[in-house]
Amino acid sequence: MANDKITLDPAAFAAAVLGGNAQHPDEANKLYIKRQLTLYLEAMLLAQDFNNLEESRFDMAKAQKRDDVLSKIIERRYH
Repeated sequence: MANDKITLDPAAFAAAVLGGNAQHPDEANKLYIKRQLTLYLEAMLLAQDFNNLEESRFDMAKAQKRDDVLSKIIERRYH
């Protein structure tokens, strides 16, 4: 599982973040909606950033495996 790629669905992640963000009793609707929109957009961007980092990590792990295999092949052939 060390090389299994984890990805987030940005829309589902953002919706989950919003689900835990209740309106304060004394908060105006317009302010609450602005806060919700800000949270939604930030959550979407955060999930996308995570997916990009996870993709890079997964690619680096594949490259490391490839390098390890090539090193073993070279080692056997020339040593």
